[in-house]
Amino acid sequence: MTAPVIQTFGLTRHFGQQVAVDGLDLTVTSGEIFALLGPNGSGKTTTILMLVGLLRPTAGRASVFGIDPTRDPAAVRRRTAVLTQETLVYDELTALENLRFYAALYGLSGPEAARRITGALTLVGLEPRRHQRVATFSGGLKRRLALARALTMEPDLVILDEPTLGVDVQTRAAIWDHVRSLKAEGKTAILTTNYMEEAEALSDRVAILDQGRLVALGTVEELKDRVGTDIIEVDAQAFPPSALELLGAVPGVEEVAPTGPGRLRLRVREGERVFPLVLDQLGGHGRVRAVSLRRPTLNDTFLALTGRALRE
Repeated sequence: MTAPVIQTFGLTRHFGQQVAVDGLDLTVTSGEIFALLGPNGSGKTTTILMLVGLLRPTAGRASVFGIDPTRDPAAVRRRTAVLTQETLVYDELTALENLRFYAALYGLSGPEAARRITGALTLVGLEPRRHQRVATFSGGLKRRLALARALTMEPDLVILDEPTLGVDVQTRAAIWDHVRSLKAEGKTAILTTNYMEEAEALSDRVAILDQGRLVALGTVEELKDRVGTDIIEVDAQAFPPSALELLGAVPGVEEVAPTGPGRLRLRVREGERVFPLVLDQLGGHGRVRAVSLRRPTLNDTFLALTGRALRE
């Protein structure tokens, strides 16, 4: 059985009267990419700060590599690298100077530091720019350099807190590739994200947090199966007043919800069977532009479990 890298037991954090994390129980195993998914304010970053010993729990406890981070945070950090939401690099230094500085903070120097820095810069595609001042970098390149900074430590655990926040499409794709390479190297990664497609693309398992509580845990497919329905989306110029009632009466339709002007979302069981019945019901109205059937996404799962969209 794969050993746990992270375990939390009733982990809780209050800020005054506000409960940021509420009784969180999690286990993350070695070599796993584990995603914490949830909207802003769901408790993702607060959980990370407790795991690395930067915040004390109000109640409960955590274990990282068998170490309590509140008792020996330095021991946890020696084996952990964190890419925070803030891109903490120095504009006045070159890419190489940035990584040398951070390596020195961890007691690395000489040939070993040089080897690690070259490897990290190569991995994120910045080796040709090693002598360029960071002030000349785009936001996406700075984000890649911040990832290289984390990888220079060659950690056993990598924590990526919103790694693609505010970056362009090309940089996002590059970061996704780097996260996949961590798994290939046998490292464990914690990924916090607001982006459902990011969690779907990268993670072995997903924990969905809402208002500090764990509302669902499993693989992407397991979470989708929890919804138990397919999704039919309808786009029309207009619907008659009776449309919602008529569609809701179709056998297999469990819910009909407006999602915008001229748009409806239907949650249905046995979508392939129900889809023609919905088309028949819509056919008499003549103002329908498009109808589609799809499997639920993680966003649909979150909506079904919490009653609100992922990014609200």
